[in-house]
Amino acid sequence: MPRTSNKDVHPRECSVADTLQIVGERWTLLVIRELLYGVRRFDGIARNTGASRDILAARLRKLEAAGIIRRELYNAHPARYEYHLTEPGRELSDVLSTLMKWGDRHLHREDPPVRWIHVCGEVLDPVVVCAHCGEPARAGGHPTGRGALLD
Repeated sequence: MPRTSNKDVHPRECSVADTLQIVGERWTLLVIRELLYGVRRFDGIARNTGASRDILAARLRKLEAAGIIRRELYNAHPARYEYHLTEPGRELSDVLSTLMKWGDRHLHREDPPVRWIHVCGEVLDPVVVCAHCGEPARAGGHPTGRGALLD
């Protein structure tokens, strides 16, 4: 089988790839999950994610540089910080709740360990719908734009 050289590789440009450059590394979405749960301090995030301290520090720096989180000093000596989601970071709750729904459905969880409660007081059942017609996104759609069609 012939090998493909790097000059023949042309990765598709898209927002999914761009987003994964920021949140696609292991532990990153779990860090965001913890911040959504209200865990703000490094030790708590490390404990609840299982990430090593050096990996967690790198993920937090990357999320801060991307504008997903901001850190606030809560103790000057020694310097200690709390981490907070920015508005773009809080918007990732939509992604996490949809991923959780998928996992609950396809990883065969009889009794999911976590349920998100919507502001109306009911268990959240996220559904992606078309903003124009209100139909579920799975009802039939396809990507458009440069490079969207299969060769």
